Amino acid sequence: MTAANQYCNQDGKEDFGDFVRNEDEEMDLEEVAEPWDRYDKKITSDVFYPIRLGDLINERYLVEHKLGSGGFSTVWMANDQQNSRDVALKIMFAGESGESEIRLQDEIVRNVRDASSHFVTYLETFLLPGDGCHHTVQVFPLMGPCLYCPNASESLHEAGIVHRDLNERNCMSGMQPLHLLPRTNEPVDDLWKEGELVGPANISQSLQTQKFYLSDFGLAKKLSDPVTPRGYPPLQYCSPDRLHRQDPSPACDMWNYMILFSELYLGNVPFSTFFNGGIIGVFVLSLGPLPEEWKGLYTHPESRDSWYDHNQTPDPKWTLESRIASFCPDADPVERSHVLSIMSRVFTYDPAKRLTATQLLRDPSFRAIMENHGC
Repeated sequence: MTAANQYCNQDGKEDFGDFVRNEDEEMDLEEVAEPWDRYDKKITSDVFYPIRLGDLINERYLVEHKLGSGGFSTVWMANDQQNSRDVALKIMFAGESGESEIRLQDEIVRNVRDASSHFVTYLETFLLPGDGCHHTVQVFPLMGPCLYCPNASESLHEAGIVHRDLNERNCMSGMQPLHLLPRTNEPVDDLWKEGELVGPANISQSLQTQKFYLSDFGLAKKLSDPVTPRGYPPLQYCSPDRLHRQDPSPACDMWNYMILFSELYLGNVPFSTFFNGGIIGVFVLSLGPLPEEWKGLYTHPESRDSWYDHNQTPDPKWTLESRIASFCPDADPVERSHVLSIMSRVFTYDPAKRLTATQLLRDPSFRAIMENHGC
């Protein structure tokens, strides 16, 4: 890989991307990028660090593309100019030290079985000076997205750690060395430093390897730790017990993983957040009423008494069996029965009754599905 690894335009000048050309492209970009106001100190104290494609960070890391963003950070693909390798830079918002996440990663390296085979942990950290503040930066090996991580979950749970944020952004695959990817960006004006709003990279499956990893431990906690870090996974991945203020547990991770599995197999998430009544309403339609003892504990104000009414039964059109048949009408009936078997034993309200990662990996139905699909 070249030292700069950037585009050159027809004039031979360095070119790190294509600026948006019209309002439609601008709307498309803003839909997939973080909100503008996360860069404005007048609006929020939790400001992100402004980045332009082509910035050299810490006199070492050349920013080449955007990988994504979340509530606590933006993540950038960069080239390590000292070691000629691709890395990911996770840049925290101002004032967020990432101390608990870094500490959890150290714990994983020390105590989790086969940590280097299953987890993406930081290579180094440093502080990046901002506008009267500092931003913690974690440097990681560059990985691509995937939807398979039960082995990593098993190792994590055996060490007494719950991830709490399993979703499609945090399950990763190994990646071959990257060359140039198309990029779209737009200037962010009136900041203390020049920056751009950048759409995330669209990484081809052809660049991914068959090694799978779990990343992002910003919400992770040791089960023995009485303090639970703030935050929840994206709503469509969050288990109903966590939405009712129950303590996080490995069972929450299993619910998260089964959402990922369902998304991969069905081509859609099984519980939509857009239904009238929200995701809880879909839980009730699909799985039946929630436990009565959860009434009054919902984390959002729009709670309905009917959700906890045990005179109700699931809607036949919304049961897991109906959803599988609807999304996969041409699937082999035997395989559909295997899918229903594992989904119904993870999508249960009682965390104690959900399959563990070890049980899932050894389950005949799960193994049959994986073998059918060459996994």
